Amino acid sequence: MQDDAPAEELSNGIENTASAAGLSEILAPHLSVVFCGLNPALTAHRDGHNFSNRSNRFWRVLHLAGFTPRLLRAEEEREMLQYGLGLTSAVSRPTKSASELKKSDYVAAAPVLEEKIKRLAPANLAFLGKAAYAAISLRADIQWGRQPEAFAGASIWVLPNPSGLNRAFDLAKLTEHYREVKLAVERERDLLQ
Repeated sequence: MQDDAPAEELSNGIENTASAAGLSEILAPHLSVVFCGLNPALTAHRDGHNFSNRSNRFWRVLHLAGFTPRLLRAEEEREMLQYGLGLTSAVSRPTKSASELKKSDYVAAAPVLEEKIKRLAPANLAFLGKAAYAAISLRADIQWGRQPEAFAGASIWVLPNPSGLNRAFDLAKLTEHYREVKLAVERERDLLQ
């Protein structure tokens, strides 16, 4: 997930933004949910696949929350698009731990993220952790779940980070938070039908 790499638009409207190591954002216009990680982990940057560290629970939680009909592997990340899902990062710089990021990293990345979200117009943008959204929104009182404001036209959600380093949330609690987004997406879809 690299915010500052050049974007190549494929013939089907799907964007392919890759770093030298091949780590790509998974984006297309008008997705239901774009998950916004804090920044790429060194493991993912090296492997060329998002959330590739075995201790990261993202793929498992995505499946358990009902976003995907089966458990995807990091190497299958592009399959997210067929379920109306995407991936990006708030900050493009890879680190061993997100704790290495400074508030200034998020603030500097905000205009790039905002432009991307405006252009691609997802219905929902789900930040994976409070730090990125707190810095971007300039709010200190971030709660988990849906936020009262929109960002670049997308409804905002703040979800616990699925990193294996985040032990404040067990798998069941993580799944509960992500399922809240899934259920809201389904309710909104049903209202449009």
